[in-house]
Amino acid sequence: MKIAIFHNFMDNIGGAEIVDLILARELNADIYTTNFDIDKIKKMGFSSENIYSIGKIPINAPFRQEGAYWRFRRLNLGKKYDFYIIAGDWAMSAALHNKPNLWYVYSPKREIWDLYEFTKKESVAWYKGLIYDFWVMVHRYLDKKDIKGISKVITISENVKNRVKKYLNRDSIIIYPPIETSKYKCKKNGDYWLSVNRLINHKRVDLQIKAFEELPNEKLVIIGSYEMSKHFRKYAEYVKRIKPENVEIRNWVDDKELIELYANCRGFITTAKDEDFGLT
Repeated sequence: MKIAIFHNFMDNIGGAEIVDLILARELNADIYTTNFDIDKIKKMGFSSENIYSIGKIPINAPFRQEGAYWRFRRLNLGKKYDFYIIAGDWAMSAALHNKPNLWYVYSPKREIWDLYEFTKKESVAWYKGLIYDFWVMVHRYLDKKDIKGISKVITISENVKNRVKKYLNRDSIIIYPPIETSKYKCKKNGDYWLSVNRLINHKRVDLQIKAFEELPNEKLVIIGSYEMSKHFRKYAEYVKRIKPENVEIRNWVDDKELIELYANCRGFITTAKDEDFGLT
C-alpha cells in the first residue's frame, strides 16, 4: 500500500514532526509539506529523501498558516497513493481532494480553539485584536467544514480527543504516538535538570527560568527549538535575556546529544499549558 503523510511545515523539528518521520519510516510512506529543513531532519537521525515540498510559504504568522492551509486545500494527488494520513492541523484542508484518509490529531489548531484567549493576550497587539477575531472566526468555520472530508479521526491522547469532540463535534479513537523507548536510558543522576520544548509562550519556559532564579545552586539545561517567525524569535530572545547564570539554553541539538542529556540529567521539567501528549 502506498501511503502519503501531510504535515504543515517541517523547518522546526519538535515532537509532532518526529512522530511523522517515524511513521513515514515504518510505513515506507512519503511526506508532503511546505517549508522543510534538511539539516535539522538529519540531525534527528532521519532521511529527507521521502519528503516533498508542495511550495514555499512565508515565515511569519498569520501568512505562514494561511499559506499552508491554502496550499494543502489545493493539493490533489489523485490516485498516486492508496491512503492519506493528515498529521498536521493546518494540513487538514488536504482532505478535500485526497481520499481515503484519516486525521491523526496532535491537536486542533490551538491558536483558534483552546488557546484562543491566551494567544490573543500574549501574542496579538491590542490594535490588531479585531482583525485577529475575524481571522479566528473564518478558520473556525473552515475547520468545521473541512472535517466533513475526514474519513476517520484518530487522536494522540484523551486530552486531544476531548478537544476534537468539544470544538469539532467528532468522535475519535486514541492511538498513542510511537516513541522509540529503546533509545533512551538512565546512566547517572547528573548535576543538572533538563527541559526540552519549543521556545514558544504556551510552553511557559519563562516559569522555569524564574524558578531557577530562586535556586542559584541548581543548574537547568533548556533544549529549545524555535521557528524563525517574529513571535517565536521574540519569545526566544526574551527567555535568553532573563535567564540567570545557572540556566543554559541550547538550540537544535542532534539526536545523539539529546539522548545523552536525558541519560545524565538529575530530573526532567515541563511547564506546558494543557499539553497535548508530551513527547519528552
